[in-house]
Amino acid sequence: MSIYYKKLTEREVDKFIELRIRQLREEGATEDLDLVPALKDYYDRHLADGTFVSWLAMDGEEIVGTSGMSFVEKPPYFGCPSGKIGLLSSMYTSDAYRRKGIAKELLTRVVQEAKEYGCGAVQITASDMGVLLYTDFGFVKNGNFMQYKF
Repeated sequence: MSIYYKKLTEREVDKFIELRIRQLREEGATEDLDLVPALKDYYDRHLADGTFVSWLAMDGEEIVGTSGMSFVEKPPYFGCPSGKIGLLSSMYTSDAYRRKGIAKELLTRVVQEAKEYGCGAVQITASDMGVLLYTDFGFVKNGNFMQYKF
């Protein structure tokens, strides 16, 4: 096993989408629609305009770990005077590669991307599996996350 890391390009988007859907299934999502077209549209647009970045863990030509950071801007506030926020997503490592430091390396790389973009904060809604990783990295739980759905 010789793991190396690279940024996601258009070339890997289809496989990246497969892994994103696998991740969502593992987290217990119910599938009531085909999410592939919406994901493809999102990644194509946001990779092109620089508001999404992903680092991949590779074993040869196989993607074995993924990460994602979406960049959004809100009105500045005291906790984030730039108003720029990184939304962390797509943190996934294939079963056979877990507990080997891959997720931590991917997290380090995408958090650095957020810092370089000028983000004042990075946010995530963590799965049960990810809480320890994020806590060890320095993320602090915030019970204020709420969502309104249409």
